[in-house]
Amino acid sequence: MQNSQSHLAYLALEYRIVTLALKPGALVTEKQLIELSGHGRTPVREAIQKLAWQGLIHVRPRVGLQIADIRPEDLRHVMEVRRELEPIAAALVATHADQEQRNQLLECARLMTDCAATGDLPGFFAADKAFDEILEAACPNGFIMAALGPVQTHSRRLWYSSATPEGMDRSITLHVRVIRAIHQGNAEDARQAMATLIDDLSGK
Repeated sequence: MQNSQSHLAYLALEYRIVTLALKPGALVTEKQLIELSGHGRTPVREAIQKLAWQGLIHVRPRVGLQIADIRPEDLRHVMEVRRELEPIAAALVATHADQEQRNQLLECARLMTDCAATGDLPGFFAADKAFDEILEAACPNGFIMAALGPVQTHSRRLWYSSATPEGMDRSITLHVRVIRAIHQGNAEDARQAMATLIDDLSGK
Protein backbone atom coordinates (compact mmCIF):
# COMPACT_ATOMS: atom_id res chain seq x y z
CA MET A 1 0.00 0.00 0.00
CA GLN A 2 1.28 3.41 -0.92
CA ASN A 3 1.56 6.09 1.75
CA SER A 4 3.29 8.94 -0.08
CA GLN A 5 1.92 12.46 0.30
CA SER A 6 0.84 12.48 -3.35
CA HIS A 7 -1.03 9.21 -2.90
CA LEU A 8 -2.74 10.45 0.26
CA ALA A 9 -3.75 13.61 -1.61
CA TYR A 10 -5.07 11.43 -4.43
CA LEU A 11 -7.13 9.32 -2.01
CA ALA A 12 -8.62 12.43 -0.39
CA LEU A 13 -9.62 13.96 -3.73
CA GLU A 14 -10.74 10.69 -5.29
CA TYR A 15 -13.03 10.11 -2.31
CA ARG A 16 -14.63 13.53 -2.73
CA ILE A 17 -15.17 12.94 -6.45
CA VAL A 18 -16.61 9.45 -5.93
CA THR A 19 -18.98 10.58 -3.18
CA LEU A 20 -20.06 13.59 -5.29
CA ALA A 21 -18.82 16.16 -2.78
CA LEU A 22 -17.04 17.48 -5.87
CA LYS A 23 -19.99 17.54 -8.24
CA PRO A 24 -19.83 16.24 -11.83
CA GLY A 25 -19.09 19.07 -14.24
CA ALA A 26 -17.95 21.49 -11.51
CA LEU A 27 -15.04 23.82 -12.19
CA VAL A 28 -12.44 23.81 -9.43
CA THR A 29 -9.11 25.47 -8.80
CA GLU A 30 -5.83 23.97 -7.67
CA LYS A 31 -6.11 26.09 -4.51
CA GLN A 32 -9.51 24.57 -3.69
CA LEU A 33 -8.14 21.07 -4.14
CA ILE A 34 -5.16 21.85 -1.90
CA GLU A 35 -7.55 23.02 0.82
CA LEU A 36 -9.87 20.03 0.39
CA SER A 37 -7.09 17.46 0.46
CA GLY A 38 -5.10 19.00 3.30
CA HIS A 39 -1.86 18.47 1.36
CA GLY A 40 0.64 20.78 -0.30
CA ARG A 41 0.88 22.01 -3.88
CA THR A 42 3.29 19.38 -5.20
CA PRO A 43 1.39 16.33 -3.86
CA VAL A 44 -1.89 17.79 -5.10
CA ARG A 45 -0.48 18.46 -8.56
CA GLU A 46 0.69 14.86 -8.74
CA ALA A 47 -2.75 13.72 -7.55
CA ILE A 48 -4.40 15.85 -10.23
CA GLN A 49 -2.22 14.20 -12.86
CA LYS A 50 -3.41 10.75 -11.76
CA LEU A 51 -7.05 11.83 -11.58
CA ALA A 52 -6.73 13.34 -15.06
CA TRP A 53 -5.23 10.09 -16.36
CA GLN A 54 -8.17 8.22 -14.83
CA GLY A 55 -10.61 10.56 -16.55
CA LEU A 56 -12.03 11.98 -13.33
CA ILE A 57 -10.66 15.49 -13.81
CA HIS A 58 -10.29 17.33 -17.12
CA VAL A 59 -7.55 19.93 -17.45
CA ARG A 60 -9.11 22.66 -19.62
CA PRO A 61 -6.63 25.12 -21.17
CA ARG A 62 -7.52 28.71 -20.23
CA VAL A 63 -10.46 27.41 -18.20
CA GLY A 64 -9.00 25.36 -15.36
CA LEU A 65 -9.90 22.05 -13.81
CA GLN A 66 -13.27 20.42 -14.34
CA ILE A 67 -14.70 17.38 -12.56
CA ALA A 68 -15.76 14.86 -15.19
CA ASP A 69 -19.45 14.66 -16.00
CA ILE A 70 -21.41 11.43 -15.57
CA ARG A 71 -22.71 10.28 -18.95
CA PRO A 72 -25.57 7.81 -19.55
CA GLU A 73 -23.29 5.29 -21.27
CA ASP A 74 -20.58 5.32 -18.58
CA LEU A 75 -21.94 2.41 -16.54
CA ARG A 76 -22.16 0.11 -19.55
CA HIS A 77 -18.65 1.02 -20.66
CA VAL A 78 -16.93 0.56 -17.30
CA MET A 79 -18.74 -2.70 -16.61
CA GLU A 80 -17.68 -4.14 -19.97
CA VAL A 81 -14.08 -3.80 -18.80
CA ARG A 82 -14.68 -4.99 -15.25
CA ARG A 83 -16.69 -8.03 -16.32
CA GLU A 84 -13.83 -9.29 -18.49
CA LEU A 85 -10.84 -8.48 -16.30
CA GLU A 86 -11.82 -8.41 -12.64
CA PRO A 87 -12.69 -12.12 -12.24
CA ILE A 88 -9.27 -12.94 -13.71
CA ALA A 89 -7.63 -10.53 -11.26
CA ALA A 90 -9.47 -12.07 -8.30
CA ALA A 91 -8.33 -15.57 -9.28
CA LEU A 92 -4.72 -14.40 -9.63
CA VAL A 93 -4.82 -12.67 -6.25
CA ALA A 94 -6.25 -15.80 -4.61
CA THR A 95 -3.18 -17.65 -5.84
CA HIS A 96 -0.48 -15.01 -5.35
CA ALA A 97 -1.44 -12.78 -2.40
CA ASP A 98 0.89 -12.99 0.60
CA GLN A 99 -0.38 -13.50 4.13
CA GLU A 100 -0.29 -9.81 5.01
CA GLN A 101 -2.42 -8.96 1.98
CA ARG A 102 -4.90 -11.72 2.85
CA ASN A 103 -5.14 -10.32 6.37
CA GLN A 104 -5.65 -6.80 4.99
CA LEU A 105 -8.52 -8.13 2.90
CA LEU A 106 -10.10 -9.67 5.99
CA GLU A 107 -9.88 -6.27 7.67
CA CYS A 108 -11.68 -4.76 4.66
CA ALA A 109 -14.40 -7.38 5.07
CA ARG A 110 -14.73 -6.47 8.75
CA LEU A 111 -14.99 -2.76 7.97
CA MET A 112 -17.56 -3.38 5.25
CA THR A 113 -19.64 -5.55 7.59
CA ASP A 114 -19.55 -2.80 10.22
CA CYS A 115 -20.74 -0.33 7.57
CA ALA A 116 -23.68 -2.60 6.74
CA ALA A 117 -24.66 -2.62 10.41
CA THR A 118 -24.53 1.18 10.72
CA GLY A 119 -25.66 2.17 7.20
CA ASP A 120 -22.36 3.97 6.65
CA LEU A 121 -22.22 4.37 2.85
CA PRO A 122 -19.15 6.68 2.75
CA GLY A 123 -17.33 4.28 5.06
CA PHE A 124 -18.14 1.39 2.74
CA PHE A 125 -16.75 3.33 -0.21
CA ALA A 126 -13.51 3.99 1.67
CA ALA A 127 -13.22 0.28 2.50
CA ASP A 128 -14.00 -0.61 -1.12
CA LYS A 129 -11.18 1.65 -2.31
CA ALA A 130 -8.82 -0.09 0.13
CA PHE A 131 -10.03 -3.44 -1.24
CA ASP A 132 -9.18 -2.35 -4.80
CA GLU A 133 -5.73 -1.16 -3.75
CA ILE A 134 -4.94 -4.45 -2.03
CA LEU A 135 -5.99 -6.32 -5.19
CA GLU A 136 -3.74 -4.03 -7.22
CA ALA A 137 -0.77 -4.70 -4.94
CA ALA A 138 -1.35 -8.46 -4.86
CA CYS A 139 -2.13 -9.10 -8.52
CA PRO A 140 1.00 -10.19 -10.46
CA ASN A 141 -0.42 -8.91 -13.77
CA GLY A 142 0.15 -5.16 -13.73
CA PHE A 143 -1.47 -4.69 -17.14
CA ILE A 144 -4.81 -5.97 -15.84
CA MET A 145 -4.70 -3.65 -12.83
CA ALA A 146 -3.64 -0.65 -14.93
CA ALA A 147 -6.79 -1.16 -16.98
CA LEU A 148 -9.00 -1.78 -13.95
CA GLY A 149 -7.91 1.13 -11.75
CA PRO A 150 -9.74 3.92 -13.60
CA VAL A 151 -12.93 1.96 -14.25
CA GLN A 152 -13.19 0.82 -10.63
CA THR A 153 -13.17 4.44 -9.52
CA HIS A 154 -15.71 5.50 -12.15
CA SER A 155 -17.87 2.55 -11.15
CA ARG A 156 -17.87 3.64 -7.49
CA ARG A 157 -18.94 7.15 -8.44
CA LEU A 158 -21.73 5.87 -10.68
CA TRP A 159 -22.91 3.48 -7.99
CA TYR A 160 -22.85 6.19 -5.31
CA SER A 161 -25.04 8.46 -7.44
CA SER A 162 -27.93 5.99 -7.18
CA ALA A 163 -27.03 3.91 -4.11
CA THR A 164 -29.64 2.54 -1.71
CA PRO A 165 -29.21 0.89 1.72
CA GLU A 166 -30.48 -2.39 0.27
CA GLY A 167 -28.02 -2.19 -2.60
CA MET A 168 -25.17 -1.48 -0.19
CA ASP A 169 -26.03 -4.48 1.99
CA ARG A 170 -26.15 -6.78 -1.04
CA SER A 171 -22.88 -5.41 -2.40
CA ILE A 172 -21.14 -5.87 0.95
CA THR A 173 -22.32 -9.48 1.15
CA LEU A 174 -20.89 -10.14 -2.33
CA HIS A 175 -17.62 -8.33 -1.56
CA VAL A 176 -17.17 -10.44 1.58
CA ARG A 177 -17.75 -13.59 -0.47
CA VAL A 178 -14.94 -12.57 -2.83
CA ILE A 179 -12.64 -11.77 0.09
CA ARG A 180 -13.26 -15.12 1.77
CA ALA A 181 -12.47 -17.01 -1.43
CA ILE A 182 -9.25 -15.06 -1.91
CA HIS A 183 -8.26 -15.51 1.74
CA GLN A 184 -8.74 -19.26 1.40
CA GLY A 185 -6.65 -19.33 -1.78
CA ASN A 186 -9.52 -20.70 -3.88
CA ALA A 187 -8.95 -19.18 -7.32
CA GLU A 188 -12.06 -20.60 -9.02
CA ASP A 189 -14.37 -19.55 -6.18
CA ALA A 190 -12.77 -16.08 -6.23
CA ARG A 191 -13.32 -15.84 -10.00
CA GLN A 192 -16.96 -16.86 -9.74
CA ALA A 193 -17.67 -14.65 -6.71
CA MET A 194 -16.17 -11.64 -8.46
CA ALA A 195 -18.21 -12.32 -11.61
CA THR A 196 -21.35 -12.42 -9.47
CA LEU A 197 -20.39 -9.14 -7.80
CA ILE A 198 -19.79 -7.42 -11.14
CA ASP A 199 -23.12 -8.66 -12.52
CA ASP A 200 -24.85 -7.26 -9.44
CA LEU A 201 -23.13 -3.89 -9.82
CA SER A 202 -24.15 -3.91 -13.49
CA GLY A 203 -27.79 -4.31 -12.52
CA LYS A 204 -28.08 -7.82 -13.93
